[in-house]
Amino acid sequence: MTQAIDWDAAVARAASVGRAGPPIDRQGLLALVASLRQAAADAPAYVADVTGLHEAAEIAADQPALIVDRPRWAEAATETFASLTDGLLPVSRMPGAARLAGEQLGWVLALLGTRVLGQFDPYVSPEPGRGRLLVVAPNVLSVQRQLDADAQDFHLWVCLHEQTHAVQFAAAPWLADHLKTALAQVIGSEDDTKDGDGEESDDGGTVSLLTRLRRTLRRGDGEGESDGDPDVGPDPEVPADAETPPDAAAGPGVLDAVLEPEQRAALTEAVAVMSLLEGHADVVMDEVGPSAIPTVKQIRAGFEKRRDERTLTALLMRRLLGMDAKLAQYRNGAVFVRGVREKVGHSGLNAVFAGPENLPTAAEIADPDAWVARVHG
Repeated sequence: MTQAIDWDAAVARAASVGRAGPPIDRQGLLALVASLRQAAADAPAYVADVTGLHEAAEIAADQPALIVDRPRWAEAATETFASLTDGLLPVSRMPGAARLAGEQLGWVLALLGTRVLGQFDPYVSPEPGRGRLLVVAPNVLSVQRQLDADAQDFHLWVCLHEQTHAVQFAAAPWLADHLKTALAQVIGSEDDTKDGDGEESDDGGTVSLLTRLRRTLRRGDGEGESDGDPDVGPDPEVPADAETPPDAAAGPGVLDAVLEPEQRAALTEAVAVMSLLEGHADVVMDEVGPSAIPTVKQIRAGFEKRRDERTLTALLMRRLLGMDAKLAQYRNGAVFVRGVREKVGHSGLNAVFAGPENLPTAAEIADPDAWVARVHG
């Protein structure tokens, strides 16, 4: 079957152009990897204590935790994107288009690969609710040094966030497919990528999209600062006071002109779900607090001096869609979670994982009481 993207070309390009991580000797590297592995192993129990999701935390603790470098993260990311976009992207008739698309994706992954601290990938396991944790050691080290953070505390802080995501997907085995379906609604079905005669597209749409995404990422390369979420850290190769080009901060996104109204609606609801997941992870991290991470306030303060992107997904959406307004929903995610918790506690909040019908809508993210009234009566 012809593919829209040559995934091997993407991996090769990302490896060839990606920036090296910070210098560290062998002994230091071994200590870093060991510390991150221990943090990943310890984190699920803390998440369970806060959320009450003990069975899900046991599943999370039993899943692979991979400490990787930047090229290996890029390879893993291509595996995720291939699974998520299978049959959704337009396949061009232009000779070499798939390879060119892979080359462009490789550049995108190389740019993102300096920023991602960790991620939970629910799309690599055939068993619903399971996946793997990836922690990008060079990026953790870069941000740790940049913030002058305590190593053990910072490693646990990063892993707490990612393992909270692992617990979420374990508590809701349907969630990964739900998000994949939402993505399909945004991108459009395979039939939608055909021309009027039912043939494959010859306009190189996937190549064009990835090329434009690469350019916008490069223009906004100083914008990779997180405002508190360890999925994406400040870009260690970009000065903290780097000026943001005006066209990278506002205006229409890469896909803004091509989304139909129903696709925009699907996107809005998908962002609401991701807002919930990110907000939930933020709240869990805060509630674990100084008893487990003595310097958590200093770590969070260092991140809050930065702004904008919260996760890899948010970073991509902002660049693709010019979604400054929608990104406000990410910032409202923790407010929603705290609002629900105040009304019905963590046990009541856990109803969101019972089924898709219990997920908050975009409107409910901004109105936690409305969600409580609908779900709990």
